[in-house]
Amino acid sequence: MSPTGKVVLITGCAKGGIGYEYCKAFSRLGCHVIGTDIANRLPELSDLESDRIRVLPLDVSSDDSVMSAVTKIIAEFDNIDVLINNAGVSCTGPMAELPLETVRRTWEVNCLGQLRLIQAVVPHMIRSKSGCIANVGSMVGQVPTPWAGTYCASKAWDHAMSDVLRMELKPFGVHVTKVMPGMVRSNFGRADSDRLGSKEWGIYKGFNEVIKERARASQSGRAAEAAEVARVVARRVLSPQPPREIIVGGFTGFLSLLAWGAVGSGYCSSLFISLQIKLPRLVVPC
Repeated sequence: MSPTGKVVLITGCAKGGIGYEYCKAFSRLGCHVIGTDIANRLPELSDLESDRIRVLPLDVSSDDSVMSAVTKIIAEFDNIDVLINNAGVSCTGPMAELPLETVRRTWEVNCLGQLRLIQAVVPHMIRSKSGCIANVGSMVGQVPTPWAGTYCASKAWDHAMSDVLRMELKPFGVHVTKVMPGMVRSNFGRADSDRLGSKEWGIYKGFNEVIKERARASQSGRAAEAAEVARVVARRVLSPQPPREIIVGGFTGFLSLLAWGAVGSGYCSSLFISLQIKLPRLVVPC
């Protein structure tokens, strides 16, 4: 495989996250990489810049920002061969108490943010009759857990969108794959835990510790390293026939088993909950 020269646009490249590692993984495979993130984080990405990696400001929640970035890339490279829709935000807390503004922000970034990039990039891919879009979801999009309902639902939306786009874009030579990470050690999980801080809930006041434990769940000893995940995803996305889905990261085998079982039963597994996030039995059923 020699993907030298392919132009790869990656969103959500904050230092310490998987997007940052995606930039390095794709560049090592000979691609021209455009790593993006919101403007105030760009100084942190200066060490990424090289002959094969460019850094641009891009806010996935802004129409103008997305169009500006895509226009600059097309002007320089004439095309975008691969889009890695990686930008996302976490959202931990009981759904009955989460402020709707927090929920809206999660959906604006995790769902509409991905679609906004797709709508900006697809016309150029169709023009060249080729391209690959990799939408980053999560295993919890298939196995939702308490205290992360908004995030899980946003990732389930990403999965459904990817499956539909795969069918709709196939006639134009554009492939769509969904990336479903399991547990990955990165700043994403740590930032989620830090955001909760000393927050006190109302109805769920007695559940503060298990809610915090859910925020920390992806950072446990079973988690895969972000660089390892990025290398796997880059190789598979650049293969001659990219897979429909890429499942990678810690605990994915068990999560896949739960997702398979959930189809028939309609219930989440209490085993996952008790092992991973130590919830009281009374909140186990979905």
